[in-house]
Amino acid sequence: QVQLVESGGGSVQAGGSLRLSCAASADILTSGYNNCMAYFRQAPGKEREGVAAFHRVSGGTYYADSVKGRFTISRDDGANTVYLQMSNLKPEDTGVYYCASGPGCSGDRWSRVRLVNYWGQGTQVTVSS
Repeated sequence: QVQLVESGGGSVQAGGSLRLSCAASADILTSGYNNCMAYFRQAPGKEREGVAAFHRVSGGTYYADSVKGRFTISRDDGANTVYLQMSNLKPEDTGVYYCASGPGCSGDRWSRVRLVNYWGQGTQVTVSS
């Protein structure tokens, strides 16, 4: 079964940290159409936006300007899992975070919602001031 399963959301105060996990099914990991693994987020009343991405073949990483230096995306091949370590969280980081997979990360492709093949179920992250 093709799926992405997320975990790790929660509520923290500003300045705190959280780590999100995204477990990918084998079907996704063996598909050449899903080499780009990414996290998106959606705040209430706002469009879904790309946060960070990781290319499974090249190892390249990509970040939105708003999270550079605070968020780190990484993977554990043995566990078929992609992580998003979030530090120095701010209230504006609040939203539902989604794991996603798509065909490529180059340029701004990683952040395009329309290029995503599969989505996780989403996990809520709430940062209070």
